[in-house]
Amino acid sequence: MTKFVSRFVKDESGATAIEYGLIAALIAVVIIGAVTTLGTKLSSTFAAVSDKLVAAK
Repeated sequence: MTKFVSRFVKDESGATAIEYGLIAALIAVVIIGAVTTLGTKLSSTFAAVSDKLVAAK
């Protein structure tokens, strides 16, 4: 039983998995923020082009 407890205390694979999970979550937040910002700018650009095309007719 002591071997099991000492192995459990020394095992860091769970901590590594949590670190990878946190990194993946941070990357996801950055991607979501970038896509949201880009989507808003892209939408306003298409609206401006559309308005100019309608005005040109």
